[in-house]
Amino acid sequence: MPDARVSNTITGRDAFLRVLSDEGVVKMFGNPGTTELPIMHALSSAPEMGYVLALQEAIVIAMADGYARASGKLVSCNVHVAPGLGNAIGSIYTSFMSGTPMIVTAGQQEQGHGLTEPLLYAPLIPIATPVVKWATEVNRIEDLPRILRRAAKVATTAPTGPVFISLPGDILNNEAALDLGHSTRVDTAVRPSDAALEQLARRLLGAKKLVILAGHEIATSDAFAEAAALAEILGAPVLQQTVVHGAHFPSEHPAFIGSLNRDQKYVRRVLSDYDLMFCVGSDVLKMSVLSEVEPLPDTTKVVMVGLRDWEMGKNFPAEIALRADVKETLKALVPLLKKLGDASLAERAKASLAEIAPRNWTAQRAARKAKLATPPAKKPLPAEWLMMRLSESLPRDAIIVDEGLTSAGSLLSYFPFRDRNSFFGNVSGGIGWGIAAAVGVQIAEPQRRVVALIGDGSAMYSIQALWTAANQKLPMTFLICNNGGYQILKNRLKLFHGNDQPIGMDFKDPPIDATALAKGFGVPAERVDTAAGFDAALARSLAKKDGPTLIEVMVKS
Repeated sequence: MPDARVSNTITGRDAFLRVLSDEGVVKMFGNPGTTELPIMHALSSAPEMGYVLALQEAIVIAMADGYARASGKLVSCNVHVAPGLGNAIGSIYTSFMSGTPMIVTAGQQEQGHGLTEPLLYAPLIPIATPVVKWATEVNRIEDLPRILRRAAKVATTAPTGPVFISLPGDILNNEAALDLGHSTRVDTAVRPSDAALEQLARRLLGAKKLVILAGHEIATSDAFAEAAALAEILGAPVLQQTVVHGAHFPSEHPAFIGSLNRDQKYVRRVLSDYDLMFCVGSDVLKMSVLSEVEPLPDTTKVVMVGLRDWEMGKNFPAEIALRADVKETLKALVPLLKKLGDASLAERAKASLAEIAPRNWTAQRAARKAKLATPPAKKPLPAEWLMMRLSESLPRDAIIVDEGLTSAGSLLSYFPFRDRNSFFGNVSGGIGWGIAAAVGVQIAEPQRRVVALIGDGSAMYSIQALWTAANQKLPMTFLICNNGGYQILKNRLKLFHGNDQPIGMDFKDPPIDATALAKGFGVPAERVDTAAGFDAALARSLAKKDGPTLIEVMVKS
């Protein structure tokens, strides 16, 4: 008697799309080559997949990364064989660092044909393995559904992240009677045991001076309200983690005092005021350059909660480390703190928040803004005035995707995070992500205005992303801050080596014209270098609803 689970005969390429669709994938980002033609052929009869064309593989992945981070959905990326996968690796690395749930596929030469080492051939699994959670190749058409189901499960299970599948041409073109299987999702929205929660609550209540370090998982678990409630019940100041690559806490909350940076001496000085740091879904003091100074003082102890157990005790020991969902944990922890706290807890919290008020984020913003009250008369524009003016001119629900590096250094002093999708930043440090990721964010958030805030150096890594924005008619704003070179490298060359004569860091001979480049990709663009010019250009851009615009702002280097 035939197995009732086995479907009618189907090609590998059609089974591939059908399983992805059943797993909840509604967007595929890609850049096709010959080995991807079977999938492109199948897409002709699968419009529900919503294929988005990008003009280079690194841009494919970055767009998909932005889309998945903003939508919370599993996303598919289809790139070309060995050179295309190589192009994509830097962006996959960024997705791996941000924990983006995505299935990356690449076409591969037909099985057997690869033995002859034809043009474009290389084994794909070793290329992808270091930057994904799981990498495999399909060797039998019968295994295709099982591999796809496993890939979706692995990508979406915390800690989430990209997976890679190599798809030989014969697997995609062959036919078989396949059992397409069913989806599996692992529920990781778990809270600690009662005993562990009580231990944590008593440790927090017993701290002489507590600080909360807010991190990435507050956004991914949608715990803005719960994190705010935690700060209120304890009256504890809140700092954001050192790499602010998302909206991790409501900026305008009275307990929020800003973000740590990646200067070890500064971080150590700030944290020396506190005897306990509660890391809520955060990295623990991730740094950039080497320093002989440890950022965590010996007198500051650590407790933490989150789903990324690799981060727990990785560099600094944690007295308490709970592998649990941030939202579920805080939902249980806040009432427990109320219960265990004595009658004076509310009064102490109120007094603490009053003490924080003159130095919280809102107060800091007001003080900085007062110094910039007069629009600059000289040109080019000071970057800090630009960040202030941009922040106060945007709609309340605007989203900023930031890869402005030096020019956007003061952005977070002015732009408030009001929800978990207010802001997306570059988690890995590899530039070129932002201009493409913003396209994906706008596709995921069509009702909100997305502004891509990009440095001129970063933009040149992936300027082709503008074409996709124009092709998709996305109502977004690209803001290119042009300071004529790699300013961050010039700054560090002078700081670390005392050298103020940079070589290979200027774009002056000839100068880069981002406005002309944008027009070549079909995006209306203008260059401004005055305060009035910027205000007028931004107003025009925000009024345009039927496609993207680009503003190139000349800023002081």
